[in-house]
Amino acid sequence: MLVLNELSLRRGTRLVLERASVTLQPGEKVGLVGRNGAGKSSLFSLLTGRLQADAGDLQMPPRWQQPGGTAEVAQEMPETDQGATDFVLEGDVPLTLAQRRLAQAEAADDGHAIAEAHHAIQDAGGFDARARAQAMLLGLGFRVEQLDAPVNSFSGGWRMRLQLARALMCPADLMLLDEPTNHLDLDALVWLEAWLQRYPGLLIVISHDREFLDAITRVTLHLDDGRLARYGGNYTAFEEMRAERLSQQQANYEKQQERIAHLQRFIDRFKAKATKARQAQSRVKALARMEKLAPVLTASDFQFEFREPLSLPNPMLAIDGLACGYRAADGAETVIVRGVQRSVLAGQRIGILGANGQGKSTLVKTVAHELVPLAGTMTEGKGLSIGYFAQQELDLLSSGDGPLMHMVRVARDLGPPAREQELRDFLGQFRFTGEMVAQPVGTLSGGEKARLVLAMLVWQRPNLLLLDEPTNHLDLTTREALSMALNEFEGTVMLVSHDRALLREVCDEFWLVTGGAVSPFDGDIDDYQRWLLEQSREAARAQSRPARDEAGASRRDDRRAAAAARQARADEIKPLRKEVNRIDHRLGVLFAEREALEAGFAGTALTPEQLADAGRRLKAVGDEIDRLESRWLELSTQIDALEAAS
Repeated sequence: MLVLNELSLRRGTRLVLERASVTLQPGEKVGLVGRNGAGKSSLFSLLTGRLQADAGDLQMPPRWQQPGGTAEVAQEMPETDQGATDFVLEGDVPLTLAQRRLAQAEAADDGHAIAEAHHAIQDAGGFDARARAQAMLLGLGFRVEQLDAPVNSFSGGWRMRLQLARALMCPADLMLLDEPTNHLDLDALVWLEAWLQRYPGLLIVISHDREFLDAITRVTLHLDDGRLARYGGNYTAFEEMRAERLSQQQANYEKQQERIAHLQRFIDRFKAKATKARQAQSRVKALARMEKLAPVLTASDFQFEFREPLSLPNPMLAIDGLACGYRAADGAETVIVRGVQRSVLAGQRIGILGANGQGKSTLVKTVAHELVPLAGTMTEGKGLSIGYFAQQELDLLSSGDGPLMHMVRVARDLGPPAREQELRDFLGQFRFTGEMVAQPVGTLSGGEKARLVLAMLVWQRPNLLLLDEPTNHLDLTTREALSMALNEFEGTVMLVSHDRALLREVCDEFWLVTGGAVSPFDGDIDDYQRWLLEQSREAARAQSRPARDEAGASRRDDRRAAAAARQARADEIKPLRKEVNRIDHRLGVLFAEREALEAGFAGTALTPEQLADAGRRLKAVGDEIDRLESRWLELSTQIDALEAAS
């Protein structure tokens, strides 16, 4: 087990951990949450030995401290011409060490050592490792023809996926994942969730994606002001427990009540609209969650709102036969999306779905005038004012200038004009106060840069917001503030995001970008995930065995590869079936206990204390049955998908 006992950690003059004590068991799935800058990554550095505690003890099994005992995603960008599959395979440390021993034994012509090395390779799963690595790459969105492409041929985001695959390849007892979803689209994210649910070791993950945390974690560690608190349950359960605690803090009562009333007006305003559309039912649930978690939302020290647009043209955009893509310097055109025929109306909330590379960002860039249309027309309504947020905007900030200088330029060049003090007050709403308004942007964190870009966007008073992955660097509190602000925004929103909670809470309709076309998607995020599952089943049928290592591979090699792939799928199914059997057994026990409790209510006279205890136990049993039945259904769906791919 992993034990922190009265542990304190400083970074410079700041106390990151203050007498923290917590125990984590092997096999637990743990979400580590807290605002940006709270010290989550510092805690990871402590667990891996890169930092040492200032006081207290850190205890973990010696095996976890050996090479391959702990896995994490390397943050540096790999620079190598090594093939993608070979790069990922090196993440399996026991296998790599065994292969090195074999090479040394063969060089020394030591027959005994050669035999031992072969046994070590077999124990490490070396004979199907390549098939497992390639299945992992395909799950993370790589195409068959990319499996052996040089690492240097991939862009930064895809190289980080390679680093993720390399970490997952390691059969570690402890896995530390820091924001693993940042460079993933929804289909790769769904695959990663399924993989991590099967991971047998202790997993600690830092993420600002609430649905990802809910799908994987069963324990939550909250780091706030140097204090580390353990909560039993996923992120939603943590929120509810924290909300209950906060609601009991009388010092904040009046402030909370004012903001709860504001939140209630927002819920009342939008709930009626949401019930009119089939695809917006999940939004009703999201609003209900907001209502339930009002104390957490109102306790947030960050909130903002988009200014009322000066006008609301309707329609805002009429798109006719639009082709989107890129035009090279020599005039050659690369069309990504063609034949787009859509209208964008005032007040719409449009979520844009599709896998990476299908053209979501290309479409948004074209609407934002970042790219020139290759064909067709876009007719803008009179008074249209576009506000565009994209991740590359963070890179375009002037690193030597502070937030105030950026706002001065926005007010001067884009308007509306303002005095310096007014801009300082405005920046204060986005947590830029005091000397921080002059701090060079190059020294700000990713979350702080994202908040600055949001501030610059809000100042311009747009009536059409184009948001391309706005949450990658935002913590959960800031994401909630963004969700609230977008729902209160009176203009139109077009949103590209892999944050399913944000899509649920903001969007009333969806466009699907796939196969070079844009079409309406009749469903919600859950429907989209089911659609992704069906697509992955079809892809699995088409790729029933790993790609050939070489064009001239023999039929025997193909049969071996196919057998390895089947074995890999069987290995994936085996632990799922075991868990299903465990759940079946546990459900049998719970059903019997529930019947006994219900019979006890009717058959004997109970004291009030006994009645209360029995009632609490009956509720706990019912909650566990609901959770296990949901998990059973989820596992059965995964097993069906894997068997369909066989």
